Amino acid sequence: MLWNPGDKVRVTQRTGEYIAEVLEIHDTKLLVKVLAVTKYPQQGDLHTAYEVDVPLFHQRPALSYQEKFMTPAASAIRYNGEVPDYKESVRIAMEREMEKLKKMAAWSERCLAVLESMYKETFTNTK
Repeated sequence: MLWNPGDKVRVTQRTGEYIAEVLEIHDTKLLVKVLAVTKYPQQGDLHTAYEVDVPLFHQRPALSYQEKFMTPAASAIRYNGEVPDYKESVRIAMEREMEKLKKMAAWSERCLAVLESMYKETFTNTK
């Protein structure tokens, strides 16, 4: 896809997703600046997912408003919608990520309760 300075794109940087503006084109990469956040970055150690007892449990904030970074041009997706307010987009993305984690925690607790019940039935039954 051909890009021009000023084009709006959706791009992923590490584990976050952003609406950004193309500033410069460098062969296969784009220099972009952040305008809004669509997915808040994942927290914790990405190399040991779902582990909490790790040497460094990473705290990842979203990229800042107008922060610039290079991204592969092939991974950029054209964005034609209205660009939301940056701070509001961070709030929404963060709340969405927290809700996802709360649902995952509730699901995990329910699975554990079911497994504990089945374990008890399986190993305390003397048949």
